Amino acid sequence: MAITHGIHTNKVATSVSTPTEVETGIHFVVGTAPVHTVNGKVNEPIMLQNYSEAAEQLGYSDDWEKYSLCEEIYTAFQLYEISPIVVVNVLDPAKHKGEAKTTEENVTDNQIVLPIETIKDSIEITGKTKGEDYDTFYTEKGCVIEFLADTTGKVSVKHTEVDPSKVTKKDIIGGLDTSTHKATGFELIDSVFPKFTIVPDLILCPNWTHDQEVAAIMAAKAENINGVFDANAIIDVDTTASGATYYANVPEWKKKKNLTKPNELVCFPKLKLGDRIFNHSTQLAALISAVDTDEDYGDGSPCESASNKPLQADSAVLASGEEVLLDLQQANYLNDNGVITAINFYNGFVSWGNYTAAFPQSSDPVDYFYCISRMFKWVAKTVTLTYWNSLDRRMTRRLIDAILQGVNDWLNGLTTEEKILGGRVEFREDENSLTALMAGKAKFHIYLTPPSPLQEMEFTLEYDVSYLSAALEV
Repeated sequence: MAITHGIHTNKVATSVSTPTEVETGIHFVVGTAPVHTVNGKVNEPIMLQNYSEAAEQLGYSDDWEKYSLCEEIYTAFQLYEISPIVVVNVLDPAKHKGEAKTTEENVTDNQIVLPIETIKDSIEITGKTKGEDYDTFYTEKGCVIEFLADTTGKVSVKHTEVDPSKVTKKDIIGGLDTSTHKATGFELIDSVFPKFTIVPDLILCPNWTHDQEVAAIMAAKAENINGVFDANAIIDVDTTASGATYYANVPEWKKKKNLTKPNELVCFPKLKLGDRIFNHSTQLAALISAVDTDEDYGDGSPCESASNKPLQADSAVLASGEEVLLDLQQANYLNDNGVITAINFYNGFVSWGNYTAAFPQSSDPVDYFYCISRMFKWVAKTVTLTYWNSLDRRMTRRLIDAILQGVNDWLNGLTTEEKILGGRVEFREDENSLTALMAGKAKFHIYLTPPSPLQEMEFTLEYDVSYLSAALEV
């Protein structure tokens, strides 16, 4: 037999598990995209990492009124360079389309260009056979019919077009089909984590959030994702003639729409960059995500507010395109009523406002400062995912102590990094009765203080005569 002589070592797994920080600033966006141009998916969450990937899977058009997800794609990837995002397209080419129509089209350079809304598989040309006489494809110009042999004059073209205007509020909100057990619209938010192992924490719906029912559904979904996670719904004020076109009327509109929840961020007005008009919500969400990941600000956490950080805008406008000029007092009036806006005061166009829609009704900083609220959500999400594997293990003192030490070590690290001012976790006797412990229930109490945003500074100036005496003294 072998003789063992000497010193041998081995290792065991560390008993203390420090929480692994989870991603923050993940967008979940419901809207419409020109998926008919790429045979894209309908009512299915798609995680996107960059612009080219988005164009390949959803198609792209600059007509954001028809295709709202394209605004999110452009804003997230082109302007702010943040990723990933998760989107759901509800435009169904098989459902949301017009009647077939026949038109006489002129052939130019062996081509005919139809609107991008054209469903290319629906095209029929009198006296011509697809694949033999012509082919079809999409470009930035639209749906192109290209003849394979020299062709001139006019031809008769029959085709069907998608009609984004047929997408209804019901399509956006979605639900669960009891016969197929398939979810649609916002109901799909619960499938994001099982599918991608990421949790969205910013919910958007460009062009639709001014609708009270859509906003209410967004806030409700934000309160309970997969039964354990929370998010924020970002909502745009209606800046059409039927909404609020003047800053002083926005608080009344907000109250009328019952936008008072701590997980709602309300924005006014729209933003403009060059010739492009943006929903404020898409830019705010992208800015929040950028601040979260910036090493000088959030550094992977939502501890820093996006207020007074630069937007990708050169003006603020109404839905009509009319410019909105807000001075500091007017912007602060909106802030004081729980509305986030934009100003061009000193350092270019910046986001302006730290409050959720719960302000001024709420007096709890966890509810009314959105950076503090998001930190609480982030900490809750981090400890939930880190210690999920501890569920159903033997509840022993060693396991409890390991969880306590792991969380406390992590909170101490956050304190050192100044992401929080202080934090600790306790396993309190008064919160863990014998009957609860017998039933396998353990309650950990986390105390947490994220820093408030430095929202106001005051400098007092006083004339000091002593300097005059000293300067003129002979």
